Amino acid sequence: MTVTIAAPYRNETPYPFCPGCGHGSILDKLDEALRQLDLDPAEVVIVTDIGCAGLSDQYFSTSAFHGLHGRSITYAAGIKLARPELTVIVIMGDGGTGIGGAHLINAARRNIGITVLVFNNLNFGMTGGQHSTTTPAGARTSTTPGGNLEHPLDICGTVGVNGAGYVYRGTSFDADLAVRIADAISHPGFALLDIWELCTAYFVPANKATRRSLEGTIAELGWNRGVLVERPVVDYGTAYRASAAALPPRTQPSPIPIEFVSPLTGPCSLLVAGSAGAKVRSAARLVGEAAIRSGLWVTQRDDYPVTVKTGHSISEVVMAPQPQPPVGGSIPDVAVVASEDGLRKVRGLLEKMSPESRMVTLLEFAGIVTPAILDVVDPAHSPERIPKAALALVLLTVACTRAGLVSAEALRAAAAGPFAAENLAAIEAGLAIAG
Repeated sequence: MTVTIAAPYRNETPYPFCPGCGHGSILDKLDEALRQLDLDPAEVVIVTDIGCAGLSDQYFSTSAFHGLHGRSITYAAGIKLARPELTVIVIMGDGGTGIGGAHLINAARRNIGITVLVFNNLNFGMTGGQHSTTTPAGARTSTTPGGNLEHPLDICGTVGVNGAGYVYRGTSFDADLAVRIADAISHPGFALLDIWELCTAYFVPANKATRRSLEGTIAELGWNRGVLVERPVVDYGTAYRASAAALPPRTQPSPIPIEFVSPLTGPCSLLVAGSAGAKVRSAARLVGEAAIRSGLWVTQRDDYPVTVKTGHSISEVVMAPQPQPPVGGSIPDVAVVASEDGLRKVRGLLEKMSPESRMVTLLEFAGIVTPAILDVVDPAHSPERIPKAALALVLLTVACTRAGLVSAEALRAAAAGPFAAENLAAIEAGLAIAG
């Protein structure tokens, strides 16, 4: 029987690595693994970032992507999710693994179907031999001349405990490395090989490192070698697509019908200022929908602090018979002030309102300085108690009614939805106060 071996994936460009560097040996093993699997080179993507290992993609006649330090796993995950039929292989150094640690952990726990080869030479070999997250304790580097004080990162343990499907630890000298790389590439989930090697430019001279010392360090740390994790998993992309396929089909939202008319002949800016968590934005949105139902064009801009449930909440709604520029904090034609939090944010705008404009507020803010027509509302005049969360919509209803912006019928129609009963109660309370 004749066994056909696929053509090399490795092109004829010579490696630039230092004599004795393990990078070239690992890349030769990667080429051997790809030949065993006989994959279409155009369907293989080698993703790299910065560092000596980051030079690797140019020596293969495959697709490639080169990006920022520590981000290669992120790029690879995006490629795999967008093009699941591709074989995506990440080549990164221990420096990139440390810099992109969050990406490493999250790709492992999601089981993104990529293969990560970590060229672990225990230091930053390209930029001067500084210590990295995998530098063993006691090792000398340009930044730890007296010996590293930190415990090294257990890359395999980290991804293994976070759900990775295939995890291997070995060295660039392992005779079965090509087989292990092929197994990892064939695995459906996240696969990582932590491949220890020698940096002959920096780490070897500073630490008298050898193949035997690499193996001895792994043993001293109490870390196992070989295939450490191999479990059946479902690649995240496969699981995601299956989950998405099981969802009910999306339905297009129904357009808001135009059922009513508004007397507005030009744009009108409506400002409501209250407290965060008091349904200011939802009340403004309801008025905006009522305006749309009345044949008007509407834009809304909201402002609230990052704390969400404390502080101010401001909404500006511009309604007009024709499209308007984006809303941008203009002086309002109609203003509603529902709380001290809101008043503090808009007091300057209220002082600049015109005498023809209108402002609606509560009895406690009757002393507000503004040229606008001032409508002071006493919630006690409502036949029913008004909850605090309904106050903004009550005052907006008063403002819309007295300013003649939209009809009561339009407001009622816009009240539909999961909170229809509460909305309708607030609208009726506002209509009763407005007279």
